[in-house]
Amino acid sequence: MRQMDIVLGTRGSALALKQTEWVAARLRQACPQCRITLQVIRTRGDQIQHLPLDQIGDKGLFVTEIEQQILSGQVTIGVHSLKDLPSSLQPGCCLGPALAAEDPRDALVLRQGGTLQDLPKQAVIATGSARRRLQLLQLRPDLNVVGIRGNIDTRLQKMEQQQLDGLVLAAAGLKRMGLDDRISTCFEPEQMVSACGQGILGLEVRSDNTAILQLLSRISDETATLRMIAERSWLKEIGGSCHIPAGARLKRQANQWVLYAMLADESGRMIRARRCVDPQRIRQQAIDLARQMKEELNA
Repeated sequence: MRQMDIVLGTRGSALALKQTEWVAARLRQACPQCRITLQVIRTRGDQIQHLPLDQIGDKGLFVTEIEQQILSGQVTIGVHSLKDLPSSLQPGCCLGPALAAEDPRDALVLRQGGTLQDLPKQAVIATGSARRRLQLLQLRPDLNVVGIRGNIDTRLQKMEQQQLDGLVLAAAGLKRMGLDDRISTCFEPEQMVSACGQGILGLEVRSDNTAILQLLSRISDETATLRMIAERSWLKEIGGSCHIPAGARLKRQANQWVLYAMLADESGRMIRARRCVDPQRIRQQAIDLARQMKEELNA
């Protein structure tokens, strides 16, 4: 492959930088002659820290500023946590094939260790996600679930300073930051359906950048890409941003692929679904499941 200058656009958090450096390392392996640099971009979601995510009302909260630089040619690849991306991207942008994913599950971090069932009644658990809050309360209706914002380190510090009993965070972020030992337990999709694309990095490029799309194809991961297609197809049909109480997770079980999903309305009424799917028809089957769930929730 000819030499290329590749600029990776990223948010400035420690996790975002760690993820982007990982992508850079994979690209350097595949294209040693390419010159790769990082460009830190401050997004609106980084600037607004005093409101819960679902009250800000911007579907491109962690994305828009990066997309603008992709379209202008200042950034070659935007590196996102896929779960932060809205269901529809800016016209002229697309996602490349996905690289290997990290653990897609939600993780429970307890200040004094133990399990969810070990917690006393009215224990205080913090999360910034309505999706996690609703599912957590279904597992333990007696818990006091409170909101929280900030990066991983900030949330862990708040847990200690405010004497919270625990947090729910993405296992992927904790593991990428080398904080595996803080995880008390992880929730399987039967207990808590994770956000669409959780654990996958969304690599956003200009739709007409065929050279970069071909390069990403060379280092892509089939399972992660299949997950990305299924979970984002479901989310797009739901019509949701990354903030509505909704989640989907494609999981390989024995010799079949299973798509788990959860969806809630504004009142907090929640439904779940589990569907065996065919990888050859996975996009349409994910869309069909989303339509069925919307109809059931609105019935």
